[in-house]
Amino acid sequence: MTFRTLTRTGLIAALIACGAAQAQPLPPAAPGQPPAPIGQPPAVESATHGGTLQRWLLNPNGEADGLLMQDGTQVAFPPHLSQTLTGWLRVGDALEVTGWNHAGVPVLRASTLRSQGRTVEDTPPVPGQMPPPPSREALAELQTDGRVARVLLNSRGDAHGLLLDNGVIVRFPPHVAASVGNLLQTGATVSARGWGTRNALGTALEATQLGATPDTLQDVLRGPAGGPPRLP
Repeated sequence: MTFRTLTRTGLIAALIACGAAQAQPLPPAAPGQPPAPIGQPPAVESATHGGTLQRWLLNPNGEADGLLMQDGTQVAFPPHLSQTLTGWLRVGDALEVTGWNHAGVPVLRASTLRSQGRTVEDTPPVPGQMPPPPSREALAELQTDGRVARVLLNSRGDAHGLLLDNGVIVRFPPHVAASVGNLLQTGATVSARGWGTRNALGTALEATQLGATPDTLQDVLRGPAGGPPRLP
């Protein structure tokens, strides 16, 4: 297979343009939580959960934006905390997370993480503060086949990814889930192609093609320059 590369900036521009209409509002304002959306917000509950770090959950840029605990609890946090958390915590470490979740959604959005006597807090940016410049590291064309070990959800309970039994994370915008519903179940076979990163934390890709097998791949998202070519 011939691999091509793309900057993260290029991928983000192409994928966010496709999913902009799917932007999701945040829950009502509360201490340590983001502001409320316009309209009727879903119920939000504060929560604290303790457990053991089982694995990191990566985005296609290779950054951790979540983790799984040994008991299956999924924790989400913004990717700007990735370097701090992955440089400090290791798989098997005990961890306590405080944050919030939408009622009935089994995803804890972290505001504070504690382990080994240290605390990391997700501090909102100062008003007017400019975000850091985007990384220019190259993304690679990736392909994977496996079985679904776990369906990954965002903090509103929408499916936005799959953790496969080979350890690869396949991500997609929430609106894509409706077209790949047959793949969103534990044990389902999955073939995926897209753009992503393989690093010391693992492998993750943003799918541009998904199917049950390589022969049944279908376009689910138009990636850069039309996305990776289909398998012959």
